[in-house]
Amino acid sequence: MRINKLLSNRGICSRRETNRIIEENRVTVNGKLCEMGQWVEESDIILIDNKPIPVKEKVYIALNKPVGITCTAAKGVENNIIKFMDYPEYIFPVGRLDKASQGLILMTNDGDLSNKISKAENEHEKEYVVTLDRPFDDVFMKEMSEGIEICGVTTRPCKVNRMNEDTFCIVLTQGLNKQIRRMSKALGYRVIRLERIRIMNIKVDGIDIGKWRNLTEEEVEGLKNW
Repeated sequence: MRINKLLSNRGICSRRETNRIIEENRVTVNGKLCEMGQWVEESDIILIDNKPIPVKEKVYIALNKPVGITCTAAKGVENNIIKFMDYPEYIFPVGRLDKASQGLILMTNDGDLSNKISKAENEHEKEYVVTLDRPFDDVFMKEMSEGIEICGVTTRPCKVNRMNEDTFCIVLTQGLNKQIRRMSKALGYRVIRLERIRIMNIKVDGIDIGKWRNLTEEEVEGLKNW
């Protein structure tokens, strides 16, 4: 794999940060200066500042993200999720939850698990509660559940359940950009509140907005074995 992915998977630093320390000639592979995007093996001797890569303890966090926080590690983005959490170790968000939405997002330094959860072909469930700008009928629910064309792609069939006249619960197995908002808009509605309440076996229950907790060993195993 590329050096960027290896360091990210081991929880050392982001792929972008890897480029920076390579440019500063701080990384060597088997005694030679590392090149940008270099391919490496797990068996290679990789040093940062002439020291072996430290073994990082894996971190798994469930965060109840508030509205207004952007799910990115990019330092130049105002109100990014890394600055918001101010966590002492390197972690990153698993996937995204758009700035105008709130609810559950997983944070980790485990690149392998993050990739597993994020891959669309794995069809991992994510559950949301959605409030629209006006009441909707059964036709809306049927069309949402059967799939809607957005951005040139027809969304996968999904589970949709009414909660009241203007609010529904939806379970997706894909994560297109602003998917629920775009699906609702295609049917003539506007989302005014969107909350993610579950990712696979992890629920947001009991976590106040803006707060987070560490996942249990059982929960982590559940994510790995889903």
